Amino acid sequence: MTAKSDLPQGTLDLLILKVVALGPVHGYAIAQRLQQVSRDVVQAPQGSLYPALHRLENRGLLAADWKETETGREAKFYRLTRQGKAQLKTEAASWLRLTEAVGLILGLSSGGAE
Repeated sequence: MTAKSDLPQGTLDLLILKVVALGPVHGYAIAQRLQQVSRDVVQAPQGSLYPALHRLENRGLLAADWKETETGREAKFYRLTRQGKAQLKTEAASWLRLTEAVGLILGLSSGGAE
């Protein structure tokens, strides 16, 4: 059983942008994809996911259209805008730099750098 992990501030937005970059998708499917790909470590409850989707849409990073889902229900399908693609590229590069730096720090031995 994998422990759930709290996401640092702003991380959910980045992960949503990445999932939506793969193609138009509705909110529930975004939550499922995040949970599945992360092996249940990342979970996006409705109370976090939908406000994040609205925030990204209001910032012009996502656009949305109402469409029918595979189950026949109407849902809002999100897609990345040109501005969203640029934001994803910038944030992903920043995140990769940060995680590399944290990895270097965590790799320190008690006697100094390895």
